[in-house]
Amino acid sequence: MNHLTFILGGARSGKSRFALERGEAFAKKIFIATAQPTDEEMVRRIERHRRERPEGWETIESPLHLSEALRSLKGKAEVAVIDCLTLWLSNLLATFGENEEKILEEIDRGLQAARSAPFSVIAVSNEVGMSIVPTDHSLSRFFRDLSGLLHQRWAAASDEVYWMMAGIAVPIKRKGP
Repeated sequence: MNHLTFILGGARSGKSRFALERGEAFAKKIFIATAQPTDEEMVRRIERHRRERPEGWETIESPLHLSEALRSLKGKAEVAVIDCLTLWLSNLLATFGENEEKILEEIDRGLQAARSAPFSVIAVSNEVGMSIVPTDHSLSRFFRDLSGLLHQRWAAASDEVYWMMAGIAVPIKRKGP
């Protein structure tokens, strides 16, 4: 049965931990990692996340092709945790440049695949739009604006949405029984 959960919050707010805790109830657990080891700091971050992940999780690295990764899990997963959508968005931006139409098309494809998956999906994303407007960098503003659109679309389609703050999950949307 499909159930879509969206977890949004700031950096180091506990999003990944909460997503993994939610997924532990399932037998067949898949972790879809969107990060790419582009520099030494990101390599260390990826390694830390791997060490923190409980046993029993299969990991699929899919920095760009989220919809294909989700579709490939049919019959193999009861739950998939996507961590994280803003890194995926960064990868889309690096691939497609400032082609907003193409990026939004990919966002919608990923969301459609998550919504129609025959298993539960838990998606994690970073809220980046609540800070200073990056006036000196148009690409930063473009990313911030796209992440806001991504978040609106995923939140609207999700059965549950949580806001993570200081390690506390605050439910902001629940539908269904």
